Amino acid sequence: MTDRRALSTDFVARAGWGAAARRPLAGDASDRSYDRLFAAQGTAVLMDAPPDRGDDTATFAAIARHLAAIGLSPPALLAEDHTHGFLLIEDLGDGLFARLIAGDPALEMPLYAAATDVLVHLHRHPAPPGLPDLSARDWAVAAAFALDWYAFAATGQAPDDAAFVDVLSALLSRHADGPRVMILRDYHAENLLWLPERAGVAQVGLLDFQLAQMGQPGYDLVSLLQDARRDVDPTTEAAMIARFCKATGAAADAFAAAYAALGAQRALRILGVFARLCLKAGKPGYLALLPRVWGQLQRNLCHPALAPLAAICHDLLPEPTADTIERIRAQCGLYPHR
Repeated sequence: MTDRRALSTDFVARAGWGAAARRPLAGDASDRSYDRLFAAQGTAVLMDAPPDRGDDTATFAAIARHLAAIGLSPPALLAEDHTHGFLLIEDLGDGLFARLIAGDPALEMPLYAAATDVLVHLHRHPAPPGLPDLSARDWAVAAAFALDWYAFAATGQAPDDAAFVDVLSALLSRHADGPRVMILRDYHAENLLWLPERAGVAQVGLLDFQLAQMGQPGYDLVSLLQDARRDVDPTTEAAMIARFCKATGAAADAFAAAYAALGAQRALRILGVFARLCLKAGKPGYLALLPRVWGQLQRNLCHPALAPLAAICHDLLPEPTADTIERIRAQCGLYPHR
């Protein structure tokens, strides 16, 4: 029995679930892992987030309490061991938006409307104190992952990022650097669950929000509608943007520029993250998503306001063709210490 298995077994027993059967749940790109527990009292989910890997269960718990306090549906906290990185949380079921829509595409519009309304509700409430609040330049530096990892993996060289950061920083400052709201960062169809027995905004179950910080109102909407893992119908995307603008009073033209700038920043960073997961962490599965993210980037760069960024991306970033993806895949796990 591994040390973490022994620690988790002790934690589960102390929480009153020692007799429960355990089955692993699908993980994600992080070092966290999840087990579903089955016991006489029902089901629950064990989160294992090793504290030496950068995850902080205390942050997850604090954000969960805030979301619950404003009427949203994060998993309830059943037991906590932040020293060792374990949480026992409510099992919100298997009704992931992505799974439900795959079974019935007609559900996309109403489910995405519900998810958009959650963002409007979230932004109407003050954020909890102490959340990270990055500058426009910080966001631009984060997007330079596209050069540091994706371009490096595709070409063997990481281009100098100074001009890239300057251009993107200026665009974000001009179009997407207004008053901050709380953003959840990974707000998409595989982190949202449908809870029809609840009412209003509480019908949307929320997962994977521990990276919450201060940011721009359009950021999570971009995350939802420009999903790296699934194609969102363009009609749904347009309808949700209009729904969000109507609910918040945002001017359509100004929001369109902000949405494109935030979408480009997010797509650029994801290109780098997926390449990094392959080269550094030995996880090649995300490479299949590169063409979709590339397509989202190109759509965002078509906005006239982003012409300077489009030019520099054209010069520095190769398209993720089949040959390019295989070149990256061939380097899987070769750079664990880069």
